[in-house]
Amino acid sequence: MKIAIMGAMPEEVAPILEHLNDVEEVHYAKNTYYKAKYKNNDVVVAYSKIGKVFSTLTATTMLELFACDVLLFTGVAGAVNPELAIGDLVVATKLAQHDLDITIFGHPHGYVPEGSVYIQTDKDLVALSKIVATEMGVKVKEGIIATGDQFIADEAKKEFISQTFQADALEMEGASVAVVCDALGVPFFILRSISDSADMDAGFNFEEFVQSSAKVSAEFLMKMVDRLVRA
Repeated sequence: MKIAIMGAMPEEVAPILEHLNDVEEVHYAKNTYYKAKYKNNDVVVAYSKIGKVFSTLTATTMLELFACDVLLFTGVAGAVNPELAIGDLVVATKLAQHDLDITIFGHPHGYVPEGSVYIQTDKDLVALSKIVATEMGVKVKEGIIATGDQFIADEAKKEFISQTFQADALEMEGASVAVVCDALGVPFFILRSISDSADMDAGFNFEEFVQSSAKVSAEFLMKMVDRLVRA
């Protein structure tokens, strides 16, 4: 099994790279991919840069050029669900694009013809995350993640996305990665650690907590990898 591990920013994948051996940099399409070994298994790691376009390009490259069999995404997100606090872990059960809008043609928000509003993540990987959470003694919330090419720092927008998509968390890459994996038939898993509350103080909170939140998410993801390579 060859495992792809993605993040959007260097801070999100740096803790992952610390666990790997025989790391080789491969430069392709204006990005850097890290081919490596983890317990004698092949791993490819990359940070896509922020946003749906870059994450789509990176995910496609990892699956097509590097022929990865499964994709795991780690990173941070803003909370929409008021029950979520900074540092909490969210496992996506499904994802939607909150900024995709052709409602003028009678379609719901997030929908495109021949597509769907939501894309489901891999149920086996979600089930595996429950086992890991129990082993680590941490609480993980399963929920809906909404993706868009905007850093949401407005209460009205947050409320609209919450009500429209029943979203628990917001970020800028997950749903586009989901589209790629779904189209190519590759199992995928999206894990987010809450770094801010997606309100007017989001910029300040994000700067303060992004690195610590990313480490929490990365630690959990590596426990997932341990289980996958053991199987």
